[in-house]
Amino acid sequence: MRAALERYFEFSRLNTNWRTEFFAGLTTFITMAYIVLVNPAILAKAGIPLPAVTAATCLSAAFGSILMGIVARYPIALAPGMGLNAYFTYTVVLGMHVPWQTALGAVFISGVAFLLLTTLGIRQLILRSIPHELYAAVAGGIGLFIAFIGLHNAGIIVAHPETLVTLGNVRDPQTALALLGVIIIATLQVWRVRGAILIGVVTVTLAAVPFHLVHWERYSYNLHDITQTMFRLDIRSAIHIGLFEIIFIFFFVDLFDNLGTLVAVAKKAGLIEHDHHIPRLNRILFADATATVVGSLAGTSTVTSYVESTAGVAVGGRSGVTAIVTGLGFLLALFAAPLVGIVPTAATAPALIIVGSLMLSTVTEIPWTEPLSAIPAFLTLVMIPLSASIANGLGFGVIAYAAVHILGGRFRRQDWLLYVLAALFLIRFIYVAQA
Repeated sequence: MRAALERYFEFSRLNTNWRTEFFAGLTTFITMAYIVLVNPAILAKAGIPLPAVTAATCLSAAFGSILMGIVARYPIALAPGMGLNAYFTYTVVLGMHVPWQTALGAVFISGVAFLLLTTLGIRQLILRSIPHELYAAVAGGIGLFIAFIGLHNAGIIVAHPETLVTLGNVRDPQTALALLGVIIIATLQVWRVRGAILIGVVTVTLAAVPFHLVHWERYSYNLHDITQTMFRLDIRSAIHIGLFEIIFIFFFVDLFDNLGTLVAVAKKAGLIEHDHHIPRLNRILFADATATVVGSLAGTSTVTSYVESTAGVAVGGRSGVTAIVTGLGFLLALFAAPLVGIVPTAATAPALIIVGSLMLSTVTEIPWTEPLSAIPAFLTLVMIPLSASIANGLGFGVIAYAAVHILGGRFRRQDWLLYVLAALFLIRFIYVAQA
């Protein structure tokens, strides 16, 4: 049985083993476990019962990650997406006064659209139409984005009214501990210690106890709580009141966030072939589309691939077992949410910073002396962290790539889909710029 599983997950070809995959999955889970607390807090403001949306968050993340691991066999974890959950609450429900049940109906419809496009092969065509230099720029841009989030969460970088950002107070206990974590993880990486990120997170968590940065919440969640949201979505109302723009935004942003994350994780793991082909692409897209549908049925906003998956890849995760272990972590979190929450920001921030730095290695693949490629790649690279959106960064890159090729006399008929994507991105920026 064990040998058969190792063959199925291609342990030999990927040069991995059970121990490495387990620690990789655990590392990914710890790095993104904040979603168990953050997503419910955001969606609860939309009126969704907190215990129910917490259960829905855990179950949808577990389902999506395990499905990705078993079906697609990639180390990519899924969970309700940040950004889209804020749009769901603050723009759709609170801003447009749409009931949360109807908003969940819109999420469901967007997920079904994902499945339909995947079945028809359109999503695959979109992914293949994007130039490979933009793949490298997306991976690097996400690295900068992740690192910036880590620096901000740690208090190393803070907001400033005139310079936008500035150096924070490094004497603050949380900031000092985060810097210590960066040093610990970086040192372990130099010594090639497997599980360096996980060791760093645990070490900083223990060190944070005397500073009262580790908080224990006396709350518990169980499977029964989810009945308050499960199957409570209102698809008919979403169609009846014409929520096309909302559905379009859920669909559009999630599509390119997923594609960007997929490229970044697959590239970091070395799973993209020399001809830029991604093996089992159909299965990857099927898994994340199905997870969105199931998430809406459970009672949470759009489920998407998480860039924090690169944390597991950084410690050696290469197969679907990594995603399965992460999924099992979310399943256990359903019954131990307070334990998940004890890991302080000071402990997770260093992981994000280190992972972000490692992802920048892909920018060496960009031909920086060739303006046709360098300028679109640069815009993609910087717009992802500066706009806090993978979709926005990729949009700027695709538009710039199409523009310089057309205006520079390098128009090619075989790139027709890329030009269509550029037009769609342009329309999105003009009409739904705040999505």
